[in-house]
Formats: sequence, C-alpha cells, structure tokens
Amino acid sequence: MPAIEIGRICVKVAGREAGRKCVVVDIVDENFVIVAGPKSLTGVRRRKTNIKHIEPTDKVVSIPKGASDEDVLKAIGASGLTDFMTQVVKPKLSPI
Repeated sequence: MPAIEIGRICVKVAGREAGRKCVVVDIVDENFVIVAGPKSLTGVRRRKTNIKHIEPTDKVVSIPKGASDEDVLKAIGASGLTDFMTQVVKPKLSPI
C-alpha cells in the first residue's frame, strides 16, 4: 500500500489544522503534496503541505489528480465517509 497517493485520507499532525482530516489531491514532489479538506467539511483549506506534517489513514477516495473541492466533497459523500472526515482526532506526535 503506497502511503501517499492521490485520494488518500490523511490527518494533519502539525500547524493550526492539527488533528483535522484532509484528502491528498496532487503530489508536488517527494516532500510536498496538495491537500484539501474541503474547508466547508473539515476546516482544512487547499494548501501545499510537507508530507512530514500529515499521517496517512487506511481510507482512500476515488478522485482525479487536481480535483476541485466540490469533486472531493462528492467523492467523500459517495464513499460514506462524511462522519469520519468531520471527527477531529488528537494527532500523534511525529518526530519532524
């Protein structure tokens, strides 16, 4: 199972959005990805994030590369993960 892939649901472990879930929508390089909450659902806005600041979960949604927030929201709803995405968790401390 590749840890970081498009559509992978992750938990942010650093920053003001720590503990909130997001979806990987694009891979920039080996160190950075673009994530989206979307903000209306989880409070995480679309942004470039260091992969050391996210922790992948075992859940994946089917989205195309660079999907819009609306597409991500539809995919989460179709997968039945809306309640899972809105739960805020206490992130594990990662050795950065």
